[in-house]
Amino acid sequence: MKYNRIADSDCSIAQALDVVGDWWTLLVVRDVARGHTRFSDLAAELGVSRKVLTERLALLVERGVLERRPYSDRPPRYEYLLTDAGRGLLPVLIALQNWGSRYVMGDGTLTATSARESAEARRVHALVGTRVPALHLPAADNRPCDPVAATRWTVLYCFPGSPSVEPGLAPGWDEVPGGRGCTLEARTFRDRLPEFAAAGATVQGVCTQRPELLACFAEAEDLPFPLLSDQQLELCTALRLPTFRAAGSDRLKRLILVLDRARVVRGVLYPVPDPAASVAAALALIDRSAAIASVDGASVDGASVAAPTRPVGRADTTRSRH
Repeated sequence: MKYNRIADSDCSIAQALDVVGDWWTLLVVRDVARGHTRFSDLAAELGVSRKVLTERLALLVERGVLERRPYSDRPPRYEYLLTDAGRGLLPVLIALQNWGSRYVMGDGTLTATSARESAEARRVHALVGTRVPALHLPAADNRPCDPVAATRWTVLYCFPGSPSVEPGLAPGWDEVPGGRGCTLEARTFRDRLPEFAAAGATVQGVCTQRPELLACFAEAEDLPFPLLSDQQLELCTALRLPTFRAAGSDRLKRLILVLDRARVVRGVLYPVPDPAASVAAALALIDRSAAIASVDGASVDGASVAAPTRPVGRADTTRSRH
């Protein structure tokens, strides 16, 4: 396929749109970031024709956004992975998500939460049964850390950020619905950590603040559990976690995921209107996840638990050489 080049050679926006301006192209990047790296997986997720998908993949490889890497010799099979240039598009995807949530699917209000019956909440609860792709996020001490622990359960609680260690967050922060309570939530997790350990669970917090800010927060509050930085938006994009933009940065909305050691999301708590009460709710979520792990999609009070597993990478059973 011959692509028409945009003539405005001095405009970076125009030249970027020359590569990713087609909506199918950005959706391909979105789903590769989610862990769907094989042709058949992408075709199934996107519902796009093989011809269109072939053209978009070829363009993205040609422009250096994706890398084509063989994973089978007989028959020849390939997967598509993000390059550095491709990972550079993650903030673009999150910016589009934020804009769509606020101005297209919302009423334009800046908020750090959402209504329980909203499309955003439905999308988050639909994570139950999906597998978290393999990735590592920097911890507060800059060590790469897997967001999924080796214990039976991982409680991954996402929070917007602490204004106590980032002064730029403070002006107007109290007026953002759902923004307050990060310190109280962290202290409550700290104080009830023995109960999570008794349940076979590791608690880990994740936020888009920089590792050094998380280190200050952990030291100030004497937090014994890891805080991970998703400053590069890898986890946000992989799971399409709800975000908002404040103080010049993309922030995670407050939510809790319960993961098993196979990296499968077994429980979701969203929205979280009461940060302190969310800790008790997380403990209850572990109990429900363990008790009804074989039951399809039960839902109680804004929490979803124990749906069937939907693996990120399915076997490529087509005869395609992609």
